[in-house]
Amino acid sequence: MCGIAGVLRIHDPGAEPPPHHESIPASWLDVLDDSIKHRGPDGAGRFRDRAVRPDGSTVDVALVHRRLSIIDHEFGHQPMVSIRGADGGVHPPSLQGGEGLPRSEAPPSSPYLPMADGPLPIPVYDATGLTPSTDLIAVSFNGCIYNHRELRQELESLGHAFKTDHSDTEVLIHGWREWGLHMQDHLDGMYAFLLWDRRHTQLAWGRDLVGEKPLYSSRWDGTRVFASTANAIATMHQVRTPDEPVADTWTSEWLRFGAESVPPIDAHESNPAEWIVTPKDPPRGGTIPRKIGALDPVIAVRRIGHIARGSRGNKLSFENRASELIERAVTSRLDADVPLGVFLSGGLDSALIVAIAHKHRPDLRAFTVRMPHPDYDESVEAVETAAAIGVEHTILDCDPHPADDLVKLIQELGLPFGDSSLLPTYWVSRAAREYIKVALSGDGGDELFGGYRRHTIAPMLARWRHALRLIPTSFLDKRTPGSKTTYLARLAIAARFGGYPELLAIFPTPDLTRLIPSVKMFAAEDVDDPLTHDFNAYLPNDLLRKTDTASMSVGLEVRAPFLARELVDAALRTPLDVLMPPRNGQPERKGLLKCIARAYLPDHVIDRPKQGFAIPIGDWFRTDYGGMRSLLHDHLRSAEPFPGLADVGVEINMRFVEKMLDEHDAAGENSLNPWHGRDHSQRLYMLLVLSIWARWLSQIAPAPPPRGAGDRPGRVRLDPETPESRSSDP
Repeated sequence: MCGIAGVLRIHDPGAEPPPHHESIPASWLDVLDDSIKHRGPDGAGRFRDRAVRPDGSTVDVALVHRRLSIIDHEFGHQPMVSIRGADGGVHPPSLQGGEGLPRSEAPPSSPYLPMADGPLPIPVYDATGLTPSTDLIAVSFNGCIYNHRELRQELESLGHAFKTDHSDTEVLIHGWREWGLHMQDHLDGMYAFLLWDRRHTQLAWGRDLVGEKPLYSSRWDGTRVFASTANAIATMHQVRTPDEPVADTWTSEWLRFGAESVPPIDAHESNPAEWIVTPKDPPRGGTIPRKIGALDPVIAVRRIGHIARGSRGNKLSFENRASELIERAVTSRLDADVPLGVFLSGGLDSALIVAIAHKHRPDLRAFTVRMPHPDYDESVEAVETAAAIGVEHTILDCDPHPADDLVKLIQELGLPFGDSSLLPTYWVSRAAREYIKVALSGDGGDELFGGYRRHTIAPMLARWRHALRLIPTSFLDKRTPGSKTTYLARLAIAARFGGYPELLAIFPTPDLTRLIPSVKMFAAEDVDDPLTHDFNAYLPNDLLRKTDTASMSVGLEVRAPFLARELVDAALRTPLDVLMPPRNGQPERKGLLKCIARAYLPDHVIDRPKQGFAIPIGDWFRTDYGGMRSLLHDHLRSAEPFPGLADVGVEINMRFVEKMLDEHDAAGENSLNPWHGRDHSQRLYMLLVLSIWARWLSQIAPAPPPRGAGDRPGRVRLDPETPESRSSDP
């Protein structure tokens, strides 16, 4: 687990490029490094190179890395560099540099770079002086390849010589040489990477199949910048909000769902399962589908997440297959050279993972964090679960500072992320980090096995849409969270406006149109497969982004066994009526998973009602717990709550915002009579994080332009018709 970043510049044929260190100035790399350093407290490194293509164009590349050391402390340093010599050998990739690879800066005496208060010398691999024919590959990688030991054996049998002891990073180097873009088909892991292939003058980049690890990029005038955080991209070249109509689109989508796949800045987030390489020489494992520009993507592979479900089959065969895959997934994620534990809540998913992990590693510890509000605390249930399993269990107390923590997290992420469970996820990670460096979690169980209430009502929504539309809109305005009135209202709104996706909306369409009068109405969408919809949208854009942001803020690696490649593939192929078999005339949420779990857990743990991982954000907005009310009102009642948005045509109706603030307070004062107010907990939270983000974005300073770059624009619009704005399937 790490932070990665990089810069790619391509100079036109015939043009005289500036010197490499002026083409990609150190100040750029410093900005990128500073934006990702919280993700890697254990080490740092950089790589530079320049190569000339057959057409005469000059390619400059620089990679930046911050390391969270989990596997192979001694030899796993990055950027990892491999030079294949005339004898077919591979020079050892290490912090000291490979043979024949000069260094622009002398590394410190120790190859392991601990963070300190003062600046540390960062080793820089400078390959710009190597001969053009040098077969060099450099990689900056974030994540973990869980099957790296098996892949190492396979690649060694094919003639590849490994020089590290057991680094999973080196598998990417040899895998690229052997399989090219088809290496994706061999990996089981969570990852984002930047890989420079000097001989082919190509930079490749990509993400894992599900989207556990982030990768953002932006481009302008022959330059492309990459980073693990949107923060780094925004800071890199003073990106502001996009021009119309782009701004109007992202504002409505982000306010509607609290998270989206298209960042609300002029940047692109690589899609899950998307691998891309710059053109010129056709990449091994792929073909160039059409003539494209020097910075356009060549190929994108997207398979998982678009699998057609099979027809109804034998439930027992599905159960046996899934049980085998879950056990294999958990055991594969127990490999680490650092302390490893398991998160344990009161729910089924984490309990099953703890039970399997404890079976294979009896010394493993489970951790539960006691939440600051008793209604949202599952520590009592977790104690019962741990006792039933027999695992060593530790209850941790978190030290929440909601207002300060929220500002910190939004600025580190660089996006207005609207899921308030980001805060408790951060507190859990921070508390557990005192004991462990790797944690297993239950992410993905709900999306793969049908764990949400909305998964069972999607068919009913489609069936009764016309009748639900008859409910008068005046009935929908006064309601409280969790009530039957709220439940019926959300169904009626979904039937009338957005269909199934509307059930996930923070701002349902009627509220969104009052908040932004210019927003376009959303067409109602029939979703036959709600699990696959959530797997492709809600899981990567919300849950995995939340987990990555919260855990990497404190240097904790979180692994999700349910997202193992084989298990995901099998679950997405399993019929819905097998995943959620009928019970009392209704689909049973996680019915198949519960059957599997009964081999590991007692019934009282399996049949315990589901409790969401949440905080009482609405009450905190009324009581000022942790400074949350003060933060809310300081932002939303300031002279300019959303700096910069009006400049690009996004007009937020502040009268409606004021009304929401007043209604929310009134709902608390008249909790026994909710018709006197309305709870706007999550909507106000979304507006708060939008305000925090907009204020931060308006205050950041840009990185200086390189020599010869001319007037580098501060705002670069992303053409919605370019390949980057949509996934492509060759």
